[in-house]
Amino acid sequence: MLLIVGLGNPGRAYENTRHNAGFMLIDRIASRYKIRFSRRAGSLMGRGVIAGAEAVLLKPQTFMNLSGQAVKEAADAFSAEPSSIIAAYDDCDLPLGKIRLRRGGGSGGHKGAAAIIERIGTGEFKRVRLGIGRPPDGDTVEYVLTPFSPEEKEALEAMLDKGVEAIEAVIAEGIDMAMNRFNPSD
Repeated sequence: MLLIVGLGNPGRAYENTRHNAGFMLIDRIASRYKIRFSRRAGSLMGRGVIAGAEAVLLKPQTFMNLSGQAVKEAADAFSAEPSSIIAAYDDCDLPLGKIRLRRGGGSGGHKGAAAIIERIGTGEFKRVRLGIGRPPDGDTVEYVLTPFSPEEKEALEAMLDKGVEAIEAVIAEGIDMAMNRFNPSD
């Protein structure tokens, strides 16, 4: 069973913010594959077939820093090994609109990724990092909680579409092939 997790913060106040890029990607996948969400164990979950594989989509309804608990509960409930988890989340180190796939590793300073690593006991899960760019004034905490501007919408939409394709490639072709195809060469 694949567990595809989008990280974000629950509630209307955070709905269209940069920190919710992971939620936005999960919503895009759910729309494409006609997967409906229901509330279960403090998360929104949907189950379906994505790129030929049975998968659970997960949007933890904890705040970002507590995402690991929801991921651990879902992984246990569906017997998902860490290697079958794909986590999607925002990344200030990537320019707006870029994505980068990773096989595993550390958190890179992302609190949601760190929470998952802490709760499941390993960093060996796949990641889809969604570029949101750097704040002009250097205040990352405030920046991630701001909505995308109208001028950024086109880049955001293209990134979400590319993110769906990247996850499909990870499922169908494996992480190495998908990384070769989707990771920027710069």
